[in-house]
Amino acid sequence: MATIVINSEIVVNLDLSPAESAIEKFLEDPNSVKTSEGLRFSINYPLEPSDPRELSEIPEIRLWFIRLDARYPWLPVLLDWKAGELARYVAMLVPHEFNRTQGILYNPEALEIFVMGKIFAIALWLQERGLPSKSQLTSMVQLLGYDIDEKLFDKLQKN
Repeated sequence: MATIVINSEIVVNLDLSPAESAIEKFLEDPNSVKTSEGLRFSINYPLEPSDPRELSEIPEIRLWFIRLDARYPWLPVLLDWKAGELARYVAMLVPHEFNRTQGILYNPEALEIFVMGKIFAIALWLQERGLPSKSQLTSMVQLLGYDIDEKLFDKLQKN
């Protein structure tokens, strides 16, 4: 497991170097993509005690994650899903609300667009590395409440 540590200075400066270093080091091991232990984030961004916002509600942090996602659109496949990093990552990029009993409630249309974009980006990235994508993509979208039609995989393989 590797941890990407970011703080307020990194966020404000849109500095991706901590993520770049951690991702490159993580990818040095050819089996890292296949393991269940993935990347995690440690976000050290001070808030006033009276500030009720979650980190995913802070525009500066969201902007940093948008830049990170633009640089590494396949990054979700490397995250530690069991530790909740996929849900946290998605919350940084997809409009949502917090519900006391249900947790994160993503905007359904925004989440659908996000999921489909990730399917295309991650399938290509895995295919370029000669790695199977079907099971990882199926698991990823199921964690987000979706199912993938098998026909989509057939279309992706043909093209």
